[in-house]
Amino acid sequence: MLSQILAVVIFAAMFVEIVREKFPRYLVTLVAGGLTLVVVFLVVMQSVPDVLTALSLHSMAETTFWYTGAHVVNEMNTGINWSTIIFISGMMIMVEGMSEAGFFDWLCLRLAKLVNYKPVPLLICFMILSAVLSMFIDSITVILFLAVASVRLAHLLKFDPIPLIIAEIFTANLGGSATMSGDPPNIIIGTALGLTFGDFLQNTGLIALVGMVVMVPYFYFCFRKEVGQVDEKARREAMELDPRDSIPNRRKFNISVTIFVVTVILLVTHAMTGLTVATVGVIAAVLTLAVNKNPILLLQRVDWQTVLFFIGLFLTVSGLEQTGVLEAMANGIASITGGNLTIMVIIIIWLSAVASAFVDNIPFAATMVPVITSLSTTMGVDLNTLAWTLSMGTDIGGSATPIGASANVAGTAIAAREGHPISWSRYCKYSAPAAVIVVAISMAMILLRY
Repeated sequence: MLSQILAVVIFAAMFVEIVREKFPRYLVTLVAGGLTLVVVFLVVMQSVPDVLTALSLHSMAETTFWYTGAHVVNEMNTGINWSTIIFISGMMIMVEGMSEAGFFDWLCLRLAKLVNYKPVPLLICFMILSAVLSMFIDSITVILFLAVASVRLAHLLKFDPIPLIIAEIFTANLGGSATMSGDPPNIIIGTALGLTFGDFLQNTGLIALVGMVVMVPYFYFCFRKEVGQVDEKARREAMELDPRDSIPNRRKFNISVTIFVVTVILLVTHAMTGLTVATVGVIAAVLTLAVNKNPILLLQRVDWQTVLFFIGLFLTVSGLEQTGVLEAMANGIASITGGNLTIMVIIIIWLSAVASAFVDNIPFAATMVPVITSLSTTMGVDLNTLAWTLSMGTDIGGSATPIGASANVAGTAIAAREGHPISWSRYCKYSAPAAVIVVAISMAMILLRY
């Protein structure tokens, strides 16, 4: 009982500190993870095996961690999910290589030129670009470069970049919900439950597509007046720019694009090849580093703080799992629903959405995966249906506020750094209703389909 109380207190304190943002998030989760290992497992439970389970280093020594053969391993991982850690690290390294090669600057300028640097078509174009790229590159990374590109183009064309950034953040989270590699919650859910890129695409992908069909006109009507004013002189000057000038080295550019295409193909086919996402992440990283003249400098530019954030988070969640707190949560939901899948879907999707709007959706997803696993086991309901429900609830609910998802935090931070701070009221005025609409669409589609 004492171990459960301490695990909950540590987890709650971690959540509060993440929301307060007084300290770096990675330090908060690492301290919470360390306290879980020492106080909960060693001092109170006096169990070294629980510490080893939480660290989960043994998982990487298993063959199925890297290669599953003809079948997908459906096994819930306790403790640090090293598949997620390795995959995200590999993708970050690859994206740094692409950024260095000028890929993202070229892409944004190329698209802007296609629509003649007109702000309203740019808004629609960047929303679609944000969603599509987030299907293959994690949404945090997509927003990091798109927000900067939006500010540069806004300064060039003399319009307010905030509408673009708000719309890009939302559609990045929406596009990321379509695949396993898009949003961090999906990476956690997919690697933990043995789901594939194709599984997500066929299920959450369809929901995300319907969501995009609704959201593009929604944001167009919200922002068409704000970005509708065109400075013709600035636009004509911008038209003289050549997107190819943003490519410092043509050979490096071609190589980075090839590595990206290879990685996407490996992700899409990993269920057929038997390669796990961890292996795909390693391949992407190794290829990027092998063709880079200064791999050490490239590694130094990677956001390792995000990786440390995940490690500390998984350790803290393992405290809730191994002390039985999550099992108790699952039993509570089961008793409320009486094993009715319809009620279960409604509760999980709205609980996930509301919670993820106010606390980062990454820790919430990591917390809920073992809960839905336990629900599936005890109540005999389909685990995959609960997985799609959790995925859409956390991904879309996290879009509602500036702190709900890591992409939101990254986008608003860049906007503020570039001299365009986004207030809570302005952000929520547009994104909160959008989130409610898409969560309602998701719930309806899940209930109708499953």
